[in-house]
Amino acid sequence: MESMLPNTYRRYVSFDTEAMPRKLLGVTTTETAPTRRSNAERSEATIKELVAVARGLFAERGYGATSIEDVVRAAGVTRGALYHHFAGKEEVFRAVFEELQRELAKQIRAAAAGKRDPWRRMEAGCMAFLDAVRDPGVQQIALIDAPAVLGWDGLREIEHRHTLSMWRDALQSAMDEGKLRRRPVEPLAHLLFGALCEAAMMAARSPESDRAMDDVRREVRSLLKAVATR
Repeated sequence: MESMLPNTYRRYVSFDTEAMPRKLLGVTTTETAPTRRSNAERSEATIKELVAVARGLFAERGYGATSIEDVVRAAGVTRGALYHHFAGKEEVFRAVFEELQRELAKQIRAAAAGKRDPWRRMEAGCMAFLDAVRDPGVQQIALIDAPAVLGWDGLREIEHRHTLSMWRDALQSAMDEGKLRRRPVEPLAHLLFGALCEAAMMAARSPESDRAMDDVRREVRSLLKAVATR
C-alpha cells in the first residue's frame, strides 16, 4: 500500500542512521536493526503529528497567522524536533498541502470509479472536487494560502502529481476513445482546473453559498458539454 506520507517529508525519515562500524560499537546486527526501525517509527509518528496539528491551525487561522511556536506548542514537541524534520514553516505547509492534494485525488478517483465513459468520469471528478472544496479549511489551505506560500511553480508541481494530472489523464482518455476532439491537453487541463478553483471560491464566499454552488455545478456541466462538442 502506498505510504500516506508525502514525498516532501518522506525523505527526512529515510536517512541512514548507521554512522559507525558495528564492531566499534560492540553490538551485533540483530541488536541494532530493531533500534533503527524504532527510531524510524518514532520519526514517522512525530511527522504525522506535526502535519496533522499544522493542518488544523492553517485551516483555522491561515498560514500568515500561524507561527512555528503555535505548531510545536499544539503538537507538544520542541522546536528542535520540528526542525529535525522540516526546514521551516513553509516546508511544513508544503507537507500539509501535499497531504490535502493526495486526499482530494482519492475522493475524485472514488467518484469516477465504475463509470465506463471517460467524459462521465471527468464530470463525476469535477463534482467531487467542488464538493470537497466547500470545506472552509480546504479553501484556506488549497485556494487561498497555497498560491502565495508555494508560488506558481511549487503549487503546480504538487498538483501535477495529484489532482491536475487526473484532469489531464481524463482528457487524454476521452480523446483516445473518440469522445473529445484531439487538441493540446495541457492548456485545456489548466483551463478547466482553473475554472473549477475560481468558481469554487466564488460560491464559497457567496452569502447564499448553497445556491451559488448549485449554479456552479450546473455551469460546469454546461462547460464540459461545450468542450465535448465536436
